[in-house]
Amino acid sequence: MKEEILVNVASGETRVAIVENGVLQEVLMERASRSGLVSNIYRGKVSRVLPGMQAAFIDVGLERTAFLHASDIVKPDLDDNSIEISEPNNIRELVRDGDSILVQVVKDPLGTKGARLTTFITIPSRYLVYMPNGNGVGVSTRIDDEVERQRLRDTVSQFIEPDTKGGYIVRTAAEGAQFEALRADMLFLSKLWRIIEERGRRAGSAELVFQDLPLHERILRDLLNSEFERIRVDSDEAYQDMRNFAETFIPELAPIIEHYSGDRPLFDFHNVEEEIQKALNRKVGLKSGGYLIIDQTEAMTTVDVNTGAYVGHRNLEDTIFKTNLEAAQAIARQLRLRNLGGIIILDFIDMHDEEHRHQVLQALEKYLARDHVKFFVSEVTQLGLVEMTRKRTRESLEHITCESCSVCNGRGYVKTAETVVYEIFREIMRQNRQFEFQKMMILAGQEVIDLLLDEESSSLAELEINTGKPIRLQSESSYHVEQFDVVLM
Repeated sequence: MKEEILVNVASGETRVAIVENGVLQEVLMERASRSGLVSNIYRGKVSRVLPGMQAAFIDVGLERTAFLHASDIVKPDLDDNSIEISEPNNIRELVRDGDSILVQVVKDPLGTKGARLTTFITIPSRYLVYMPNGNGVGVSTRIDDEVERQRLRDTVSQFIEPDTKGGYIVRTAAEGAQFEALRADMLFLSKLWRIIEERGRRAGSAELVFQDLPLHERILRDLLNSEFERIRVDSDEAYQDMRNFAETFIPELAPIIEHYSGDRPLFDFHNVEEEIQKALNRKVGLKSGGYLIIDQTEAMTTVDVNTGAYVGHRNLEDTIFKTNLEAAQAIARQLRLRNLGGIIILDFIDMHDEEHRHQVLQALEKYLARDHVKFFVSEVTQLGLVEMTRKRTRESLEHITCESCSVCNGRGYVKTAETVVYEIFREIMRQNRQFEFQKMMILAGQEVIDLLLDEESSSLAELEINTGKPIRLQSESSYHVEQFDVVLM
């Protein structure tokens, strides 16, 4: 499979596209005005403790206070002075109002919610993740070879000095890495943690202590592996940064980083811009003629599968099965492309054959397996729905690039002109009962005015007779269909 990474850097915004066989699979965005906070470390101040929620709100200098649950707080074990994750209870014994505390962001602010924090700090490098308050050595579950898992565990363990605090997680990228590279990562992480500790001691309340790498360098650390054939960057400055980073930490992959200087914009040349626009649509077409309807809400995301124009060639059950198989692949791509997280409900077309249901679930999990974000898929429910979750650590593509419609306020629909006309009639009668006036003017959008002058003209004339007052109409081009004013004169 041919994979490449495209990096587009513009003033105030960096975008990264992951493309497989010419098809866009994932988009990452970072803007200067709202850059991601995940992995940032702050010296925070406890602003409020909530015993009922077993949590505390922490002021770290952001627009909204951040959230810290008791289960995310580490505390000393009184028996052997080691560090362990506390049980999610007795939040008052762990923190108090006004306490100063070193915390790390694990989830960006989403919607109206503040950032999610932890005191169980982790610091990633190319091959390892250092846990200053942890112990032992863990290995990524994505490394399947047991012999390689044991080799990596033994290699890292031999460099850990006895009676020292701190543990490590070996990342997927470390598969096949030599002990010199692992040792270099350990030394780098140890030095970095000492710097962070010192900055943390000197930092004031609600102050940033450590900020993660910018997006274009972060993808080299977190995503780049031997499967990628090429990285194309359209910014000379970003290209130099990425080359320097790669030559320092992953020299064997530095040659695949290229500077793109073509006349056409990089994302246009690879058809990425068009795919991003499609990813903001509610309806997603399938090659067979079927389609998906994706609705994203605060509580969950729902995906509805429909056969559409696809009628198949054999029988209804076969048509439904093939549509669902195609939909499974499209759903996996859309979840990753749109970065949809939390609870997700998939409404596949009902299948009576148990084997067909099993195969569709298998296909879904197969296509989701390429996603680097953690997910869980349950069995089909009694209502024929598939429930799944996908870890949510940053905002979705829609939340980053869009805002609620100023006309419908995010409802996704607007009132018809006919509905607005009857609202105007009711408002006229209300005003007539409450106030004294000589005449009345209705200001509304052109569509509403046209309806009043045409189909509803007799009703408007009847209102003039009932109120005994003349009613004038005036079109306002700046008014949307739901907007109107009744002016008394």
